[in-house]
Amino acid sequence: MNDDIDLDRFDSRRSTVYGNRGMVATSQPLAAEAGLSILRDGGNAFDAAVATAAALNVVEPTSTGLGGDVFALYRTADGEVGAMRSCGPAPADATIENVTRALEDTDDETFESYYPESRGYAVDSGADADDLGMPFLGPHAVTVPGTARGWEATVQELGRRSLSEVLEPAIHYATEGYPVSPIIAHHWAGAERLFTDDHAREAYLFDGESPAPGQTVTLPRLGESLQRIAENGADEVYEGDIADAIVDEIQSAGGFMTHEDLADFEPEFVDPVSTIYNGAEVYELPPNNQGLVALEALNIAEEIGAGEHAYDSPERIHAFAEATKLAFVDGHRYITDPEYETIPPLESKSYARERATAIGDSPIQNPAVGVPNANAEDADTVLLTVGDEEGNLVSYINSRFAGFGSGLVAGETGIALQNRGASFSLEAAHPNSLEPEKRPFHTLVPTVAKLDEDDWMAFGVMGGYMQPQGHVQVLSNLVDYGMTPQAALDAPRWRYRESGSLGIEERLPNAAKLARMGHDVGVLPPVVFGGAQLVRRRGETLSGATEPRKDGVAIGF
Repeated sequence: MNDDIDLDRFDSRRSTVYGNRGMVATSQPLAAEAGLSILRDGGNAFDAAVATAAALNVVEPTSTGLGGDVFALYRTADGEVGAMRSCGPAPADATIENVTRALEDTDDETFESYYPESRGYAVDSGADADDLGMPFLGPHAVTVPGTARGWEATVQELGRRSLSEVLEPAIHYATEGYPVSPIIAHHWAGAERLFTDDHAREAYLFDGESPAPGQTVTLPRLGESLQRIAENGADEVYEGDIADAIVDEIQSAGGFMTHEDLADFEPEFVDPVSTIYNGAEVYELPPNNQGLVALEALNIAEEIGAGEHAYDSPERIHAFAEATKLAFVDGHRYITDPEYETIPPLESKSYARERATAIGDSPIQNPAVGVPNANAEDADTVLLTVGDEEGNLVSYINSRFAGFGSGLVAGETGIALQNRGASFSLEAAHPNSLEPEKRPFHTLVPTVAKLDEDDWMAFGVMGGYMQPQGHVQVLSNLVDYGMTPQAALDAPRWRYRESGSLGIEERLPNAAKLARMGHDVGVLPPVVFGGAQLVRRRGETLSGATEPRKDGVAIGF
């Protein structure tokens, strides 16, 4: 036995995975293997990312799909740090007046399906126009899907395989079948009641029911759509037969999406926003995403010395939670589509110094948060991270917002359409008010960080408004407390809630002391704190870690 190995250091639920040539970490083993197969066949990290995302579309359809949006943060082998944003806007005819009028004219049963009580809604179908909120489900919650063109742009600009090649594993799973894992089966069953039309039920139910754990299923309609995209390119979704099905589905349900809305969409390669936290350079997506929340929270935390407290102390959690609280106050007040509003420099050190003066020994009470959509606070999604032997690293996130999205599936395509438009407000004065061709506030935030000159990582934490809070905690675990990647993900978490309470995992110490400091503390189930994925490259060595909140796995070679 090697006496130099400290076995007490390995207190995680699983150990960090190592490899030299490639590494994939995501929430479903079959999808991770799809990405790894592309790496083994000579593709790079970006090719593998799209292959993994497409496979997740099939094997974890409860969280992601072609009808949603996709984002990337990456570091290329030659040292470039970049970002891709592929999220679609509201339709050109989707004004507050048009949507409000359409909701007022909707029959009671359909109206109630747009505001499911299971998601915390309780909106009366006879409510006045001023009392209506943006619907959570249905055709008015659908924004233009960015996924297909985002996948295509990723492989064309950064990969070396064709879109057709990287879609092969997903097509295989959809047409030949795969066994459904238990956690995904659980989420599938919970979504049954949210399907609002026959196309959804025909595509995703089997003899009228969701699949049981271990049941082998095929998704032939989705497989056919993937095959058409492989043969004809992403334009099939925006200008071809799939576009026709999307428009017909939405308009027949009373929505406003047109062929022009779809055809006009293009993904963007944008400059990330960044800060330095205790020596680590952290890159996030700019608005309309909530990456600025993570950066502001890190800057405030550094300003007040949050990472200098003992790890097990209540003072550490208090300091980080208060920093995050202030960042959410600002982020939810200002972050929106930057083409419609001016956003302050929330990522700046000077801004953080001003905000840090508000933090004391007791929690800030009743801050005005203004959450874009409180009913989606605990939403979940999928994230994947990939590294290759050349030095490319990518954090890639793909989502429809809530489970199967809006409840609508486009005709016989098998493509479930997202409900990201639910993040809009029907109040004209709100920064995220609904406007034609405006992009909604987006929760999705992949991340890249430089820990040292030759030490980079791509990571992310899933779960609605948990995402930036998770970034802060994982990064601090690594930078301030020297944890291994897997330990950093496994460590128990806290999260600031929209209600103003402080949610904690049961394993987190000193809950009673936090309550005595004035925090409204609640112990919540682990799933509320989001899964997480991480791939790190130190020198020539790749390491991977995953949070097993679903069926997460990191595999390398």
